[in-house]
Amino acid sequence: MFESLSDRLGKIFDGLRGRGALNAADVDAAMREIRRALIEADVSLEVVRAFVEQVRERAVGAEVTRSVTPGQQVVKIVNDELVAVLGSDAVTIDLNAPAPVTLLMVGLQGSGKTTTTAKIAKRLKDRQKKKVLLASLDTRRPAAMEQLRVLGEQVGVDTLPIVAAETPVEIARRAEREGRLGGYDVLILDTAGRTHIDEELMVETVSIKEIAKPHEILLVVDALTGQDAINVARSFDTRLDVTGIVMTRVDGDGRGGAALSMRAATGKPIKLIGVGEKMDALEDFHPARIADRILGMGDIVSLVEKAAEHVTAEDAQKMAAKLKKGSFDLDDLRAQLLQMKKMGGMGGLMGMLPGAGQIKKAMAGANVDEKVFDRQIAIINSMTKKERANPDLLNASRRKRIAAGAGVEVSEINKLSKQHRQMADMMKKVSKGGMGSLAGMFGGKMGGMLGGMPDLSKMDPKQLEQMARQAGINPDQLKGLPSADLPMTDKLPTDVNKLLKSAGAPGLPGLGGAPRFPGLPGLGKKK
Repeated sequence: MFESLSDRLGKIFDGLRGRGALNAADVDAAMREIRRALIEADVSLEVVRAFVEQVRERAVGAEVTRSVTPGQQVVKIVNDELVAVLGSDAVTIDLNAPAPVTLLMVGLQGSGKTTTTAKIAKRLKDRQKKKVLLASLDTRRPAAMEQLRVLGEQVGVDTLPIVAAETPVEIARRAEREGRLGGYDVLILDTAGRTHIDEELMVETVSIKEIAKPHEILLVVDALTGQDAINVARSFDTRLDVTGIVMTRVDGDGRGGAALSMRAATGKPIKLIGVGEKMDALEDFHPARIADRILGMGDIVSLVEKAAEHVTAEDAQKMAAKLKKGSFDLDDLRAQLLQMKKMGGMGGLMGMLPGAGQIKKAMAGANVDEKVFDRQIAIINSMTKKERANPDLLNASRRKRIAAGAGVEVSEINKLSKQHRQMADMMKKVSKGGMGSLAGMFGGKMGGMLGGMPDLSKMDPKQLEQMARQAGINPDQLKGLPSADLPMTDKLPTDVNKLLKSAGAPGLPGLGGAPRFPGLPGLGKKK
């Protein structure tokens, strides 16, 4: 969703990075381009003005003019301010209340409330082992209650039995009683929506709130609605005092303006984002990670978390043992292809790798077919167990048989065989000589980088200081860090803002205190 904005900002920063020094005119020109890029991305005008003002103040100060790399410093400032606009810290659903904890789902019709309700239920059941009860209060939309019942069956969560002719308030009372007597940890109420905000909708929802006394009121907003999403959020917040926002269709081709404007315009945190139609396509909203993605820095943390979800410890140990031996058969290749598919395919992975945006664009331009994984898995499945374990058995007649079984040309079998052979050779190189041997396979600049990497843990502090000077880093900034021969006892903070503060970086213009921009409760006062 943020691709067009990311492209525009990337071009602006490329122009800044190539300069040795920046003057006020350079900063003004960059700010004009950033303002234009944000407006084109459908970000609220008041948010754009506040954002550009905050960036400009820091960009024309001593923080940039005295910097060794002023272009990089401006990128860092924009990153910091993006994180501040998006909400600084990730906020999760709060379940710290007596059971059953009630969550009230509100929003307009078509925003994805019912599907999101089932997704949240599945998430709580699978990740936090909670016993969840779903109840539909939508008596207006045809088959709304039946839809929630079917979704509940799909995700393995109980739903409140449907009783005809009950009002939403009566259903809420019955759901609360059932949740208490049934020993449920969480009760999620799915309310009715409208095609637009009207007084009748608000009165009904307020009366449900008074009966259910929800611990969390989650507003479900469609990310593709753009500017109007902010008006919807403000209307619901005024009457219901929502505690968080769930944005759906974030994987769509919208311009991302609603996500960037929502926190600043309402002061309410975005807690979850829907990134697909499947029941597990729901992610926590991490402002720092989203900012990194927008600025083309990738999202390694999310990539690692995704890998941890789809790769079991047992599979990882088996792969490590095979890597140590240098063996890699077609069963292993199939396992790798399946894992890559689960993690979002090549495009999904490229979007999370730093600097891989250009490669992803090149893939799109070359019409790289993501279904190639499916075809390769079908080819491997068409082989016998012996053929998968020993690819050398694949002679011409066997390849013809496999091609007929998988419904592909023999050339596809040859391509897969070559790909496997290259990967197997790489595994053998790693098992024999480690990263140094692997570096030789890449050659050129990349090979030199991998092969010439020293072992930092065995280096003297003076050598590290010398390396820092060569890299343009002030060695005084490294003082206080644990020496190479002492074990590190403290873990690095997982939050980007804490990491910046621990390094002595200036604090972000966060929340709290009198608002600096009265119309934008999500932005803090001036430092």
